[in-house]
Amino acid sequence: MTEPVLHPAAARPSPGCPPPHPAPRRPALPLPPGACDAHCHILGPAAVFPYAPERTFTPVDAPKEQVAALHAHLGLSRAVVVQSSCNGSDHRTLLDALAAAGGRMRGVALVGETTTRAQIEELHRAGVRGFRLNFLPHLRAAPTREEIDSVLERVDGLGWSVELHVTGSEVADYESLIRALPGPVVVDHLARVDLADGPHSPALRALRRLLDSGSVWLKVSGVDRVSRQGPPYADAVGLAASLVAQAPERVVWGTDYPHVNIDGAAPDDGLLVDLLAEIAPEPALLRRLMVDNPAELFDFPALPALE
Repeated sequence: MTEPVLHPAAARPSPGCPPPHPAPRRPALPLPPGACDAHCHILGPAAVFPYAPERTFTPVDAPKEQVAALHAHLGLSRAVVVQSSCNGSDHRTLLDALAAAGGRMRGVALVGETTTRAQIEELHRAGVRGFRLNFLPHLRAAPTREEIDSVLERVDGLGWSVELHVTGSEVADYESLIRALPGPVVVDHLARVDLADGPHSPALRALRRLLDSGSVWLKVSGVDRVSRQGPPYADAVGLAASLVAQAPERVVWGTDYPHVNIDGAAPDDGLLVDLLAEIAPEPALLRRLMVDNPAELFDFPALPALE
């Protein structure tokens, strides 16, 4: 594992942006060939790819070599790199990572007001297959419907997914909007629901309705963010398992490495992989979650079916 590096050009990381776990365990759970980390971030190095001046937080650098070393350690051979809001709509870090990955990575972009169709087509050729909408107030003001429609118009015809980063009650607040978006629509990190509100909260009821709609996907990542119990995150793992069972054909999973904007220390990514044994407890279900679904959603080449 490559240790995180603070480059001289980088500002000091913000509170809530700890370094990644220093020694993640090697997972006991063997992952199927082609297993995909469907949500991770590549950050910096800031000396080469400076963070956006208008960013709301500063992370610890997590360059592409460090992320690749983690994936090799965990048994992951594919990845989807999500553009972080600390980079804004400057996609040089993402494009550099995709170019070096030899087809093993896809990307999710942040399309700004000034991002042109030509730039979007460049991103598509590089391997970007979706764009993200952040509704979290610590990242930016929630996008208006006019802003969303402007992005949809510029990505029209490319088959990109729409990824939504919401938290708490917002999945219920935006249920009508989510239903109106052209599919596929992907809700990040278990919708970051508040488990203190109970298993029948408006947010969880809305999330389950959306999953039943047939066009909404879910990332069952972020159990460490959602859990109220701490490792091994049994409450959030139980929720993730129930949602995978509900819609096994429209779920994907990711590490969320390097875990920015969190409370406390970063989780052990090896533990997060091992928890997949509970989230997707059957081999066929695990393959669907980790291989087949991300291949479909992010346009990876399909792997041969298991006999």
